[in-house]
Amino acid sequence: MTTLAKAPFEPGANGKLKGRAALRQWLLEGMPESAGKRQGPHGRPSPDHKPHSWWRVMCLTGLDYFSTLGYQPAIAALAAGVLAPLATIVLVLVTLFGALPVYKRVARESPHGAGSIAMLERLLPRWWGKFFVLALLGFAATDFMITITLSSADATAHVIENPFAPAFLHGQNILITLVLIAALAAVFLRGFKEAISIAVVLVIIFLALNLVVISVALVNVAGSPLLTADWWGALTTSHGNPIMIVAIALLVFPRLALGLSGFETGVAVMPQIKGRDSDTEASPEGRIKGAHRLLTTAAVIMSTFLITSSLATTILIPAAAFQPGGAANGRALAYLAHSLLGEGFGTVYDISTIAILWFAGASAMAGLLNLVPRYLPRFGMAPEWAAAVRPLVLVFTVVAIFITIIFKADVDAQGGAYATGVLVLITSAAIAVTLSARRKGERYKTIGFGVVSGVFVYTTVANSIERPDGLKIAVLFILGIVLVSLLSRLRRSFELRATYVRLDEDAMNFVAAVDEDTIRIISHDPKTRSASAYRRKLSHAAQVNDIGNPQNVLFMEVIVDDSSDFETALEVHGITRHGFKILQVHSSNVPNTIAAVLLHIRDATGLIPHIYFRWTEGSPIKNLLKYLLIGEGEIAPVTREVLREAEPDLTQRPWVHVG
Repeated sequence: MTTLAKAPFEPGANGKLKGRAALRQWLLEGMPESAGKRQGPHGRPSPDHKPHSWWRVMCLTGLDYFSTLGYQPAIAALAAGVLAPLATIVLVLVTLFGALPVYKRVARESPHGAGSIAMLERLLPRWWGKFFVLALLGFAATDFMITITLSSADATAHVIENPFAPAFLHGQNILITLVLIAALAAVFLRGFKEAISIAVVLVIIFLALNLVVISVALVNVAGSPLLTADWWGALTTSHGNPIMIVAIALLVFPRLALGLSGFETGVAVMPQIKGRDSDTEASPEGRIKGAHRLLTTAAVIMSTFLITSSLATTILIPAAAFQPGGAANGRALAYLAHSLLGEGFGTVYDISTIAILWFAGASAMAGLLNLVPRYLPRFGMAPEWAAAVRPLVLVFTVVAIFITIIFKADVDAQGGAYATGVLVLITSAAIAVTLSARRKGERYKTIGFGVVSGVFVYTTVANSIERPDGLKIAVLFILGIVLVSLLSRLRRSFELRATYVRLDEDAMNFVAAVDEDTIRIISHDPKTRSASAYRRKLSHAAQVNDIGNPQNVLFMEVIVDDSSDFETALEVHGITRHGFKILQVHSSNVPNTIAAVLLHIRDATGLIPHIYFRWTEGSPIKNLLKYLLIGEGEIAPVTREVLREAEPDLTQRPWVHVG
């Protein structure tokens, strides 16, 4: 394996790092080595990674999913009025018979934490697939980032609306929200090993308190038949016959899409789930079964709470209280906790809600920290530091601060953007499993998942038309990701990209058989494989260079498979064609691959190899664009530049000859 890493930090006299070097080491702690400097690809679990029982991991994902109880009933009442309970039932049906089966299939087909995005990436290879993934990452960023800002903003609302809150906090929504976001960032910067234990405690307490509040509220509903009659009368009087009521509930349903959050996070954290001893990387059946239990249990618990809370809050709370500025706006269950169980219990409920809403950003941050390093560095579309946790935490925190200021920490204003991100991810997952079922010839499952996909497509379109701000924000995220990705890809064009280099037995024999002090290799286009083509290349190299014994000269051919890939594992095969010895390798580009193989041969033999090229015909600008897009083009100068950046010591650098 070629080893090119230099000591990144200079220690002080006592052996400890100082100043900027220490800060850099702290920021980049846990980052895998860059391509060409280590064995294996990105994404290997850390040595101290310890999986957990599925129900404990459910609590981590539940930080996002269950915490929506803090604001979902109020949003449902504001959006649907007296229809809120019926619209919530529609939401529950879509959850249990749509989203749940879809994500159970995603968990089976993408069990390593890449979610539905990985399924679609496999279905759409090459550059179109990469750009499609970037677009989905934009919507995922919208979902997760707005989860952080919206949850923190709603936690702030619970702080301010508590009757015991100091008067000076009123009107400081933005400041308090920014403090909560900064505190969340501090947790991740320090480390996140105890997150699941914290999540378990928060979720158990929060669900227990909600169970008490909703139970007491339903007892009050049962004891107040007049209130129930008033609600039913308003429902039937305002909306006519039952068919119209159901139709309107279906039309209102897209506004309640916030209650579908949590599924993508559930499959994103699958590597945290403990499997069986018999699990393998290719078939982790225990982990998949645990994920199915996680998704089903969370969906059933949340569906029960959503229906009962919506019914209780719609009947017991005056409609005016749900309006912006009203006492129940964004905090319907907290309103009932204070009014039905007293200010003391209400304050305990507020504290629990504030804690879980604040920490709900942790599950969203965990989702971002899982997705971004999994894709962008592998695509070459992010700086190398994007594979480390702490720099990404700082970037996401800055973005969250910016969003909070733009939206003025308003929960209602951010609902559209949140719903858009959630719905696009669920829709893409539904389409992915539909295509998967079709490819496998599963006719009835294809039809079923196709119907579910249609429902989510309708919901996504309806939500985007009604609340276009969410789509606008998602588009901004997508444009930002694509722009940064392309600029990063350009900046990293001259890096080594090999995750490893391995010569097979024949290739090693070819190299070992060279009985001179110099290993000479001629670069050859694999598209021309006639004997005369090899003879012409050898003759031209001999005319302009000293190539020694022609019998010792090797040819190298790089076959470009998918030029959109950035990192590649290089398997070099030795083949004989027309009597010529050829080192053949499949890769995503030519120059970077040649450079990596030359450095590997140098390290394996102790000899400095020489590579021979002919100048590429055509416009240099056109050839450079060909290199950037399809991995070919201006090969000779780019190979030298890659070698120059990889090996600063001229005496140890392979030689590049062009004639």
